[in-house]
Order: sequence, then C-alpha cells, then structure tokens
Amino acid sequence: MAGSGGRRGPLVADKRYAAKQGANAPPKPAATAARKPARKPRKPRRSGPIRAFIGGLFGLVWRVIWGFTWRSGAILGLILGLATFYFYSQLPDYTALLDGRNRGSVTMLDRDGKVFAWRGETFGGQTTADSVSPYLRNAIVATEDKRFYHHFGVSPRGIISAIRINLSEGRGPLSGNGGSTITQQVAKLLCLGVPYDPKLWKTEAEYETDCRSGGVKRKIKEIPYALAMEVKYSKAEILTIYLNRAYLGAGARGFEAAAQRYFGISAANVNPQQAAMLAGLLKAPSTYAPTTNLKRSQERAGMVLALMHDQGYLTDAQWSEARAHPATLSEAAQARAGGYFADWVMDSIPDFLAKDTTEDVVIRTTLDQRVQAAAETALKSVFETKVKEGSEAEAAIVVMSADGAVRAMVGGRASKVSGAFNRATQARRQTGSTFKPFVYAVALDMGWTPDTIVEDAPLTINVPGSGPWTPKNYDKDYLGAIPLWKALARSINTATVRVGQAVGFDAVRRAATDFGFASDLAKGPAVVLGVSESTLLEMTGAFAGILNGGSSVRPYGLTDLRLKGDSDPLFGAGGGMGERVISETAARELMWMMHQGVEQGTGMRARLDGREVAGKTGTTQAARDAWFIGFTADYVAGVWMGYDNNRPLAGVTGGGLPAEIWHEVMARVEEGQPVNPLPMASPEEWRGAGGNNAYAGQSWNSGDPIPEGGVPVVNGQLMAPGQVPPQPDNRSRPQSGLGQAIDSLLRGLY
Repeated sequence: MAGSGGRRGPLVADKRYAAKQGANAPPKPAATAARKPARKPRKPRRSGPIRAFIGGLFGLVWRVIWGFTWRSGAILGLILGLATFYFYSQLPDYTALLDGRNRGSVTMLDRDGKVFAWRGETFGGQTTADSVSPYLRNAIVATEDKRFYHHFGVSPRGIISAIRINLSEGRGPLSGNGGSTITQQVAKLLCLGVPYDPKLWKTEAEYETDCRSGGVKRKIKEIPYALAMEVKYSKAEILTIYLNRAYLGAGARGFEAAAQRYFGISAANVNPQQAAMLAGLLKAPSTYAPTTNLKRSQERAGMVLALMHDQGYLTDAQWSEARAHPATLSEAAQARAGGYFADWVMDSIPDFLAKDTTEDVVIRTTLDQRVQAAAETALKSVFETKVKEGSEAEAAIVVMSADGAVRAMVGGRASKVSGAFNRATQARRQTGSTFKPFVYAVALDMGWTPDTIVEDAPLTINVPGSGPWTPKNYDKDYLGAIPLWKALARSINTATVRVGQAVGFDAVRRAATDFGFASDLAKGPAVVLGVSESTLLEMTGAFAGILNGGSSVRPYGLTDLRLKGDSDPLFGAGGGMGERVISETAARELMWMMHQGVEQGTGMRARLDGREVAGKTGTTQAARDAWFIGFTADYVAGVWMGYDNNRPLAGVTGGGLPAEIWHEVMARVEEGQPVNPLPMASPEEWRGAGGNNAYAGQSWNSGDPIPEGGVPVVNGQLMAPGQVPPQPDNRSRPQSGLGQAIDSLLRGLY
C-alpha cells in the first residue's frame, strides 16, 4: 500500500503465529478457518533387536551375493573374452573353409553327357551368399535363424525358447531343440576348428557324429567360437561357409551340389519352392531327401514356405504359386537310373579313383538312360501282371550294343538301389541251352551249313572216369534226321551233343572262352548242354560276338575317366571288340538259325512286330534258372530269372517269362527307332555255296564212302547210306583259324 508522499512502507513478513489475546477477545473467524491444524511431530520408530539382526544379516548376504556375482561375471567375461580371442586368432580366411570334405566324389555321365549317378560326397563348387538365389538365402534364414542379422552369434532368446520347448515335450533342457544360431551351426560344421585325424578316429562318420553332438559342454564351447566368427567374418561370409559345408542328403555337400543333384540347376537359379525344399533338408538330410521320399520332402518344403511368407520373404501371390506347384526332381534324380550299372562301373576301377578317392572324379559311361528306363519299367510290368503276387523270384537284365557297350543293367527287381547284390554281374548260374549256339558256331565255322543233317536219336557216350552218359531231350521225343537249324531252333539235346562230339568238345570250350566266357567250363560232353556257370553279363557279351560278325567282346561301361576340370582323361574304355573267333559267314548263318528259333522254335514269345529278332532260350535242370538272350540289329539283350536260394521255378522255362520280359524290354527300347534288318545270311547264300557233308554228327572227306547207319546230306540233298557223294566245293568257304585247325584234325580222324 502507498504511504503519504508516495513512499512505500517497510516490507515485513507476516506473523506466523497470532499475538496472545485476552480471554474476552472474540476469535477471528476468517483467519481460523484458513489455517489447518498443526501436525504432531512423528516419534522415531524404535526397532527391536531381532529385527535389527535380520536386517543386518540380509544386508550382509546381499553384499556377499552382489560381490560374488560381479566378480564371477567379470571372471567369466574375461575367460570368454580370452577364449574368443584364442579362437579368433586360429580362424583362417573364410574361403579356406568352404570345402570341408575329407574325400572326393565320383560323378557319372551317361552316353549323352548327362549326370545320372554320384558316389561319395559331391561338391558343386564354391558359391557365396551373394551369388545364390535370394529365395534360397531367405529360406535358410527364415527356417534356421530368423534373427541371424541381429545377434552376435548367440541368441539367448532362442536358447530359452528351445529349453522351454524341450521341457514341455518331456525332454532334457538341451535335448532336441538346441536354439542354435546359424553361426553356432557353422561352428559345428567346422568341428570348432578340430580337423579330422584318421589316427584318432576309427571312421570319418564317428568324427562327424562327435562334432555334431549336443549337450552343455558342447554349447559352452560353441559360444566363444561363434563369437569369434562374428568378429572375424561378416554375416555374408558366415552364411557363405554354411551354404558350402552343409550336408543335404544323397551325398550332396553344399547347396550348389544339392541343387544340381536334385533339380539339375545351379543354386543361383532355384525358385521359391525349390529353395524351400533345399532349406528343409537342413533339419534331417537323410529323412527329408527328395530322392528318399519326395512327398515327405514336399511337405517339409511347405512348412518352410509358410515361414518365408510369415516373415515377409514371399508375397501372397508368390506363396500361393509355390504351394500350388511344389518342387519336383530333375529327370536324372527322379529316375535314379543306373544304380546297379553305377556300382558295376565303380567296381571296375581302382579304389583310389573310386570309393577312396580324395579328388573329384568324372566318369563318362555307355549308359543310355532311355534304355535303362525301358528295362526297369518292362521288368516291373511283367512281374505286376504275369507273376503271382508275393513271389520271391528274381530277375536281371543287360542290354548292350554289338561292340560290348552296356546300355542298361538291372540287377534285380528292386532297381532303385545302390550297393545291392547285382544278379547281372555277381550271380553265377548254369547257362542251360543258351550255351548251345556256340556249339553250332564251331560247326558252321568248319564249313557246315544250317541245312546240314544231324540225327536226333537216343545217344549214350562213355565218359572216361564217369562211365556211360545218356543225354535226354526236354520233351523225351526224338525227330530223327533234322537239319542243324531245326536242332538249334527246337533246342534238341541229343542232336547238339552229336554236333559237339563231331567238332570236338575241347574245340567248343575254346570257342566259348574266346567269345568271353571267363568262367571255368565243364569237362566232358555235358559242356555243350550248358552245365557250366556264367553271369548274365558274360552271356550277353558272348551273344554280342555273334551279332558283330564273329569277334569276341569284352563288355564295358566306362568310356573315359578324368579328374574334374581336366581336359585329358586318365584312361579310356576298358572293353570292346577283340579278336575274331569265327568267320563272318559262320556268324551270319548262326544268326539266321537263331532267328528261326524265335520265328518257329522255343523263343516265339520274344518276337517283335515288324522287326527281325534272333535269340536262344535256356532252362537248367529242375528249372532253377531260366534265360532268354537275343538281339535285334541294334541291341543285344539278356534276361535271367530264378531264385536267389536256387530253388526251382514253378512252371517257368526260358521260352516263357524270360522271353516275355525280353519282348517287353525290347519293344520299349526299339519304339520309334528306325527298323534295321539283321545282318544274317539268307538260305540262298549257303545253299548255293555248297556245304560240308555230315551225318549222325560225323564228318568225312569228299570221295570216301558214307559209313553204314548214316543219314547224310550234301548241299542240302539226302544221300543213301554207302553212296559215294559228289565232290562239294565247301572247302572254298572262308574259315577262321580255329575252324581250319579243327577241320584238319577231323580229316585226320576220319
């Protein structure tokens, strides 16, 4: 308030307490109503001795725990830091870690240069996180470690989540889901930097099992190693190591090898569904490999696609498209052709270039995947439609060219196998009547003709050391005097024995060996009836010698072998055509005789409409083995059927199911191919050229009287016993060296 003269009065603080007033003074209602009653001062709380003791004890414990915790944490942090630094100092440049295989691989190419089989662990070549398809990169991250780009090698959240899942499913905390990041998985793939040492591990499998084992100790070791990698390498480099070292089933090491094996394309070109299938293999490669179970692999890929969609790696349209068209295998992977064939080729080369190779080997082969597929489907069709359900009978098939190049091989009814018993190359079985053409081959090479007469009648031969031996015909019937071609077409035993006796059983053995029978052939006359054992591969190769005009054949499947990346092969084909065994004339006549066996003999079920076929059936004693081996102008094919335990077949002969299997195989093989005639001789050729004189399995010189009891033929004309035949010009026919030697020997005998 202003005073007189405009001067302000002195500033004075309001009195905190009112002046003491008299008893009669009335109260000041305004002031009294505004002032609150004064708060009484709080008395200090007095704690008892028990409470003080407990509080002091708690404080002491807390100080001890806190002191221990931060000191322990500091020590553990120091240890972790030192371990991380140690691993960091040991890590090489990431490019040195991309191919972690201790052994090499074998890649097999068919006759067209297409991959059809692998052995060992294949490595498709180095790839990087930047060069692979972005779909593949995203599929791996979405499936294995969605926080890969945001952690430092270890994900506590992931570990806690894994422990929770394991406990909820009744497992131990670290049993099952491990919560491992991609970086930790790479640490496992690198075995924490411990290299494989054959001196310390019995097998490489044991070493890898130990590297991938779980448990607390393994997790503790992984942490500093993973941290060291995060410090040493970039995320892209860590992912690159993972892309190249991960095993993805079917012998594929790395995503490039897997993409090539399963889809026939590079990992840079896979689409979302293919990427999802590859990423899905990481959980269990052998279980989810599409070559093992395609449907299961597709279902697993569907889960990966859902994760990719949920995490924003696929649009709604891309997800719908990928689900509607799941990934499928390439033709080579889907067919998995050549399992038995590939095993046979691997067995034919040294181990250091095959199963024990430390290099990547590429083998070019003779396999024709079209022919292989035809053989497999034909065998399956016959067993499904014409063999009793549940039958344990087995079968094998070999298809080759006339020079011995094997085009297809089926070693048993289970064709999609590897490492199984191969009945085409490993089973040694009696050949039966399929051996007979080689008996007649010797006779024709000596100058006999298909029209030469031989007697089909009871016969007994005294075998030194064994006594009398009397061969029987299959139907117990005898036809008398018949031409050679009918004896072979009807598979007459007694007539064949007489021919073998005339030309010499040793000569038959020599000719058969020259044609490619590697087995020891039986001694004595029974050899001509096929009592010796052989493999289907040997038998088919011997028949190829007939088709090619009389030269020996060594079946082969390898055309050249080279190290991957090399232009020069280490070696080439190990088989093919060899020396001539019989004359081309004899081979062409024999072809005609075998053609009659299909047209009007025991092999009629093998006939092909509109295409010439020659072949021979075979059934061994008690029908334990049944065969049909024959050829068109393009291919030679052999079929064997029997039981692995050698028990008899029920109602099966070589002219039955084996001939039908052969027909089904070759009908598929020749479908759509040009029709070529067999290079066989015509009857006009040998009937015009003259022929050797024979009767009852004997030979004689021109000008000599025919012995009594004979039923001779000269140039196709029957002669009376005792008649002196005219001089034939059969000696002008070309003969091989073997034929000339045998002919000279027989001239001396008769």
